[in-house]
Amino acid sequence: MRRSLPRVQQATLTLLAVAFAAIAAGAIAQQARGPSLDVPFVPTPPEVVERMLQMVNVGRDDFVIDLGSGDGRIAIAAAKKGARALGVDIDPQRVREAQENARRAGVKDKVTFRRQNLFETSIREATVLTMYLLPDVNMRLRPRILDELKPGSRVVSHAFDMADWKPDDYAEIGYRRIYMWVVPAKVAGRWRLESGPESFTLTLEQLYQTIDGSAQIGGKTVQISDGSLRGTEIAFALPDGRKFRGRVVGDGMESLPVAAGSDKAPTSWRATRTAS
Repeated sequence: MRRSLPRVQQATLTLLAVAFAAIAAGAIAQQARGPSLDVPFVPTPPEVVERMLQMVNVGRDDFVIDLGSGDGRIAIAAAKKGARALGVDIDPQRVREAQENARRAGVKDKVTFRRQNLFETSIREATVLTMYLLPDVNMRLRPRILDELKPGSRVVSHAFDMADWKPDDYAEIGYRRIYMWVVPAKVAGRWRLESGPESFTLTLEQLYQTIDGSAQIGGKTVQISDGSLRGTEIAFALPDGRKFRGRVVGDGMESLPVAAGSDKAPTSWRATRTAS
């Protein structure tokens, strides 16, 4: 004799069946709509777009890549400022909309929109990278940003940061947050610094744009202070009061003018990376 299930169990099984059916229907509908999106389309307000581009100082010499470009408003705004721009989005509907918006704005010769997965998009040529993504997407992109973009390139993100990589600039418009970073040069390691007749070893440690380290001068090890790095520009000081400000160029550094009033600052110096 077949025994029937209690009513509570029957009701539970019915709810589960409905839930699984809804999940399956959603999956089928998603396949019919097209590719899965890493980030839903939520447009950035015009005033936030303008502030983002102000923070990275977009100009005619820039190539802007907007990851997850949606209707194209950020890339189009950059093109209106004279920059070349590329917007990428995985949603074909958004790409078509962005192309039409560029045509209407009169900048279709300065901006290109491409249907592409943002994780497969080359960013090496960008001088400015703009994003309105999600925290986990930012974190997946962070290693590429640090490795592929040239030092001094600027990155600006609407709403979400990049964890322990602290922004170089930050702004709020109402409840909306904007983060901006300057991609730092890679300076960790050992350098041979020369200033006039003097020469000494400089050992640097680096966490993004923050630097620390020591110098071996006259047989003694001294700690550097006031270390900073903004793109390719580096600055630090020695305990004797000397302040160094320079530019990183590949495996070398060269001095830049120092602020007035630093009577102990060297007029010129240079450094070369050495083997560890």
